[in-house]
Amino acid sequence: MSNGIPISISLTSTLQTENVSNKKKYNKLRTLRLSVLAVLIAICISFVAKFLIHLIDLITNISFYGNFSLEPATPTHHTLGLLVIIVPVIGGLIVGLMALYGSKAIRGHGIPEAMEQILTNQSKIKPSITYLKPLSSAITIGTGGPFGAEGPIIATGGALGSTFGQLIKITPNERKILLAAGATAGMSAIFASPVAAILLAIELLLFEFSARSFIPVALACITGAAGHHFLFGNEVVFPLSSFIAAPSNYALFFYSVMGIIIGFTAVIVTKIVYGLEDLFEKLPIHWAWWPAIGGIAVGVVGYFSPRTLGVGYTNIIDLLAGNMPLQIVASLCILKFISWAISLSSGTSGGTLAPLLTIGGALGALIGSLGMQWFPHAGINIPLAVLVGMSALFAGASRAFLTSIVFALETTGQSNALLPLLATCTPAYFISFFLMENTIMTEKIARRGITTPDSYEPDILEKTLVEQIETDNGMVVNDTMEIEEVRNWMLNETDIHANYFIVADNEGNYKGLLSSSNLNNSLYQAKQSVASIIKRNHVFIQPTATLKTAVEIMAKENIDILPVVLENKVIGILTYQHIIAIYKTGIDENEKKQQHISLQRQRLKLLVHGQKLVSFLKSKK
Repeated sequence: MSNGIPISISLTSTLQTENVSNKKKYNKLRTLRLSVLAVLIAICISFVAKFLIHLIDLITNISFYGNFSLEPATPTHHTLGLLVIIVPVIGGLIVGLMALYGSKAIRGHGIPEAMEQILTNQSKIKPSITYLKPLSSAITIGTGGPFGAEGPIIATGGALGSTFGQLIKITPNERKILLAAGATAGMSAIFASPVAAILLAIELLLFEFSARSFIPVALACITGAAGHHFLFGNEVVFPLSSFIAAPSNYALFFYSVMGIIIGFTAVIVTKIVYGLEDLFEKLPIHWAWWPAIGGIAVGVVGYFSPRTLGVGYTNIIDLLAGNMPLQIVASLCILKFISWAISLSSGTSGGTLAPLLTIGGALGALIGSLGMQWFPHAGINIPLAVLVGMSALFAGASRAFLTSIVFALETTGQSNALLPLLATCTPAYFISFFLMENTIMTEKIARRGITTPDSYEPDILEKTLVEQIETDNGMVVNDTMEIEEVRNWMLNETDIHANYFIVADNEGNYKGLLSSSNLNNSLYQAKQSVASIIKRNHVFIQPTATLKTAVEIMAKENIDILPVVLENKVIGILTYQHIIAIYKTGIDENEKKQQHISLQRQRLKLLVHGQKLVSFLKSKK
């Protein structure tokens, strides 16, 4: 019997190693499968993006010009006069009814709703959102709503990815990846910004960074960008008439100061938006009427400033050109914000990126113009001030820092803007981080009690090996012991309350785990050896394995103890208390203050060495 045990353990160890290898291969195959699905979703969402743009143009032409046409249109040049106030109200009424009788999930700007489904509902979004969201958003924007197409297409792409993930048999985590892939592919299809879209997924949707999530999302974003080039053309979305020269150090300092101002602006903007939302919540009428009330504000503001109506991508291009009169820039900045904030707070359907870019760009142009007057020799550039203003306001409001910077670079093609973007977005992010607990993306779901992850740290279980914390203290039972003998031993040792015992032979060879329930089972005879009732002879961990592997085995086998086995020998024991202790160590690393170098001690050492040196020199004399 004893001669057969080492062979059995050796085969088990080999099988465990093979299982780990097979698991890695299986995970790679699943990642490949997800990647194929992500690409298919991205192809679909690219055509949906084109359809959404056409639908917005169609509704805009019908609403403001009475033309049934798919030609690109903007409400800026309408001739409706005071009747323009009615158009957004009608759009708001339609969207309110769609939300009431279709799905309430179409309200809002898309990203918070996607985040909520990821965090609370295993990334399950109603399939109806795939057509209700683009339709409602097209109606809102086409009737003058001051939103961008990016929010609706992100929500639509996320819904499409989630729907795919519900039709096939996959895990909730894999469904989350498909949701993120669809959402970011939509953004890439609209703006041809695949890298920024990938970073958006990492910063706002995935809450992780791993190969299994990064590869499908990256492929989806690349496919979305290819779809943009195929369906919309190869030009950048926000072209500049000339290439921006590298800024001087004085200009970089000015842009840094600008970032501080815009950081405070981002905080104020976010507070006002949600303050207005609170006011709508207090209205004594049903929420389905709120978008129409928001439409009144959109129409009134649009009457005085037609530039505030609709998507407004042309406003961004005009701002980047740097030749817009300051009076128009100032009115666009203030009135666009008023129109957007009231309309968004009313719960209508639309995006936040384009309005934030417009408001931030206009504010950047105003600050840049003042800078040119006060510091004429600093080399301040108005188009660059607009660009960094756009990016900084989005970075401050959403705290999607990397997304904001890379988005500005990809949509304009201005590589010399990298340093100014860093100089402006960093203080904006800094101000937002210290003054706002939540962002414009997370405040809504935070009010519903949903906590959003705010850090990406290495898993302490993955970076800790079993051999670093194993112990030789534990309950090891000899395989030759009788059941009655072990029972009596447990009764006499009052401090033993184990659910499982490790069984080994006289040489320390591992034989298996023995549960206390089996040990106390009346079906077994008292004189039987414990070796005859072992059922878990394959459950163990090797010292070079990670704690994450150990936790996975414990969870799968529903046990709270693992033997540590090396070359068939039991060399230690791992328990759940060890796992908790490691987490405590991780908490201490983040919170417990330590001083490893004492300046006082170093000063005393220098004095001692100095005295020794003086004594040595005197002895030489």
